[in-house]
Amino acid sequence: MYYNYIKALHLIFVITWFAGLFYLPRLFIYHIEAVKKTQQEASVLIPQFKLMSKRLWYIITWPSAVLAIVFAIWLLILMPSWLLQGWMHLKLSFVLLLVGYHLKTHQIFLKFQKDQITYSSMFMRIWNEGATLLLFAIVFIVILKNSLHWLVGLSGFIGLAVVLFLGIRLYKKTRKD
Repeated sequence: MYYNYIKALHLIFVITWFAGLFYLPRLFIYHIEAVKKTQQEASVLIPQFKLMSKRLWYIITWPSAVLAIVFAIWLLILMPSWLLQGWMHLKLSFVLLLVGYHLKTHQIFLKFQKDQITYSSMFMRIWNEGATLLLFAIVFIVILKNSLHWLVGLSGFIGLAVVLFLGIRLYKKTRKD
């Protein structure tokens, strides 16, 4: 009876979780680039990026991650037969990678909050695409379920990764600082 409400809430919180995972590395890039600005500019920009990151991470991204997982578990309780299906095993594997990505992003976030920046803006551009790859994989698995052949899926995943990486390299070559 309330399955569709739980599914809708799960999807809403997955979307807001990914929004945070997409935007936080972008703020990291801005933060890294602000360090290279004049002292006057950096003294304004860096505290602003730290505040924006903190609000995004703790007010949107973390709560969304927790609620997406809570509603996902609820859905699995309502539909336990999914746990017997191969596509769900694959999806849950990618979700575990997503949780790992989230936790590593949290470590990076904590370093930025302490002004311990050890990453380049190029690295953060590449890191930013991790969430994109995971999103594509999870959505295709859920939508196509058993109709997606693993070889086609893997080829598409690798192809997307190559396209994203080439796009980042092209951006780096054409960017004028």
